[in-house]
Amino acid sequence: MSGGGISGQGFWARAWRSPSFVVGGALSAALALAAFVSLFWSPYPPAEIDIPKKLQPPSAAHWLGTDSLGRDITSQLLVGAQNSIVVGVIAVGMGLIVGVALGCLASAKRGWAEELVMRASDFTFAFPALLSAIMLTAIYGPGLVMSIVAIGIFNIPVFARIARGSANVVWAREFVTAARAAGKGPWRITLDHVLPNIASPLIVQASISFATAILAEAALSYLGLGTQPPQPSWGRMLNEAQTQMFAAPMLAVYPGVAIMLSVLGLNLVGDGLRDLLDPKLARKR
Repeated sequence: MSGGGISGQGFWARAWRSPSFVVGGALSAALALAAFVSLFWSPYPPAEIDIPKKLQPPSAAHWLGTDSLGRDITSQLLVGAQNSIVVGVIAVGMGLIVGVALGCLASAKRGWAEELVMRASDFTFAFPALLSAIMLTAIYGPGLVMSIVAIGIFNIPVFARIARGSANVVWAREFVTAARAAGKGPWRITLDHVLPNIASPLIVQASISFATAILAEAALSYLGLGTQPPQPSWGRMLNEAQTQMFAAPMLAVYPGVAIMLSVLGLNLVGDGLRDLLDPKLARKR
């Protein structure tokens, strides 16, 4: 892919001229920084209850105030970012590894293998992440692990379809025909030629799926199926804020804004990468 990859000459120069990539990268970096900082420091222990100080407004002591149990909102938001990162990385990683392997298998073997993978993908699409999480929690109980598994399973057919479609295009190229004539087998061709040439759409999809995973985790936690107390979660913060909507409406605004900015940032990164990694668009920049 001439000049279209991340390692291509001039990629970063073009990236700085992409508003979507720059803004999305800044928002995504803020999410990563919040999660990283919370590993070592937060203003207060996020689960520390202090009833006499409940529902305090923002102040020097509590930058964003406290909730109905006197817990520091800033600390909960910072530590809650960890869950978003963990769910996104593991769930998307699971979908990426398994989905790409299945998609490449379907493209390399064709025939019954391709039909089996595609029909299994259709079946999995019938069970969205939320429904899968409800079924899993009914069997194993609610928790962060079940959320990750449910979101990861839903991501597998997404990456499988993208990998298979992109790989089919590469298999029709002349250099693959030349590799076959040189005696290379399907797996060697997949590793040497197919995977490097389908990396761009997979990277774009990974960033978009990361945003979807954060949104799905927040929804599951909101419903009580995701992260369980005392571990902070943006979705559960929204759930707990419902009872205080008139007394302290900002309790719902803070986690809602955190979710919105994180999802927006990752989607903007995906849009920016899509433009930057497209060889046709890259040549126009």
